[in-house]
Amino acid sequence: MTHAAPASQAAPSRRTVVTAAAATAAVLPLATAGRAGAADAPAFHHGVASGDPLPDGVVLWTRVTPVPEAVPGSGTGPDTDVTWEVAEDAAFRAVVTSGRTTATAASDHTVKADVRGLRPDTVYHFRFAAGGVVSPAGRTRTAPADGTRVANLRLGVVSCSNYEAGHFAAYRHLAARDDLHAVLHLGDYIYEYGTGQYPAEPVRVQQPAHEIVTLADYRARHGHYRTDPDLRALHAAHPLIAVWDDHEIANDTWRDGAENHTPGTEGDWSARRNAAVRAYFEWIPVRPAVEGTTYRRLRFGDLADLHLLDLRSFRDQQAATGDDAVDSPDRTLTGRAQLDWLTAGLSASTTRWHLIGNSVMISPVAFGSVPAFLLGPIAECLGIPSGGLAINVDQWDGYTADRDRLLDHLHENRITNTVFLTGDIHMHWATDVPRDAATYPVSPPVATEFVVTSVTSDNLDDILGVPPNTLSPLAGTAIRAANRHVHWVDMDAHGYAVLDVTEERAQMDYFTLSDRADPAATSSLTRSYATRTGTQHATRTTTPIR
Repeated sequence: MTHAAPASQAAPSRRTVVTAAAATAAVLPLATAGRAGAADAPAFHHGVASGDPLPDGVVLWTRVTPVPEAVPGSGTGPDTDVTWEVAEDAAFRAVVTSGRTTATAASDHTVKADVRGLRPDTVYHFRFAAGGVVSPAGRTRTAPADGTRVANLRLGVVSCSNYEAGHFAAYRHLAARDDLHAVLHLGDYIYEYGTGQYPAEPVRVQQPAHEIVTLADYRARHGHYRTDPDLRALHAAHPLIAVWDDHEIANDTWRDGAENHTPGTEGDWSARRNAAVRAYFEWIPVRPAVEGTTYRRLRFGDLADLHLLDLRSFRDQQAATGDDAVDSPDRTLTGRAQLDWLTAGLSASTTRWHLIGNSVMISPVAFGSVPAFLLGPIAECLGIPSGGLAINVDQWDGYTADRDRLLDHLHENRITNTVFLTGDIHMHWATDVPRDAATYPVSPPVATEFVVTSVTSDNLDDILGVPPNTLSPLAGTAIRAANRHVHWVDMDAHGYAVLDVTEERAQMDYFTLSDRADPAATSSLTRSYATRTGTQHATRTTTPIR
């Protein structure tokens, strides 16, 4: 079940979305021959995708290249009729629904179909066709019905995929799994920088080469990311559930600007943000509850609600490091409407678990005990100014009033089994979330947080130019000594995680890639942490998810 954001906000635009009827009476067979070999035939260079599973439906996505010159961001190319169909089998002998729409230059020739009338907790196959050419097929899965008893929910978890920093082998490993209900992307799906800005020595080169600022730029960057075979494979294999962080727009985005935006040379901020947001909703298979934001809620039977947050669109500007403004009750990270929506949803939930898709870390973390020579590299990894680093002001630590309101709500309303799922900081973490870090563990935690590292973006060993586990254990030991609620941190790994939720526990298995620069990188299980129902404690386990 999906819950809309506040009714006072505008309804989503239906510019590129087609809603399917419960079950289309006349199936539209897709052609399998004809113009597929013609030079001027439409093409599906960017694959197919699905997302935001509901008990009765899912969003389907593709992009059509109607003529060779109609590349992403070009703004050219004719209107093109597109058909789609959904089947119970990979051979498409049992088609259950189908429909048609039009791809136009106005939407960068991307199309979405918000298909309904499907059965709960069911695997389906889907594909598109245009001009006699059939797209690659995709596989998707609907959510369990509301109130249905669910044995488990299993999600791949990823964040921070910088194209120039390495290959997307993490996506390849997740695409190969057949046990996932969906993949949760916690932000930084693309990066806005120009070639050689971050990282300074690219593993591979992105397009366009310059920093992206305009609508054409953002469309072109999304399109180039979708040429990656591992990313296309991930989208074809599993439905995506995504929230954005900052790099989908610009580094350290806040409500009225960003650290990586200079109005004098890069134009009006609102124009840049609107361009980035428009391209995001064109290219990502999500169902915005409200146009221009990614906060929304999905439900998986009686087992879990997944509350998805937008922590960029409503926040005040980040305070300076060391500024007492971080504690001001007048500053917000979430915006009042979103925080009210979240606390109300947590109170009203009837599911056993409350999962929160959270793009920046909520657990308090003090870095002051880390040796001085590591503070600069850690700050660079975190993407914040290095001077006098004590806390990361871009995260919930920089907006303590909002954090206190949320954690107090959990405590006062005795809401248990809350798990924050977080990306952003290019490290694996497992922590308890204390209401009062100073008195932890005498005062018990009110939630657990599992943080996933980056798919490719730089972390500590990359910035220092040293082998993994050379200097990071020193920093990790200091962080855990100063933050008793932090059970584990890996500052060097690149990879992904798999979350498995049952009635008894929520467990995160953390995976590490052998080499982000190797397109054939292997993957290995690093550690597993679980929180058992009613405890709010993250505990290491030696039994990985089966």
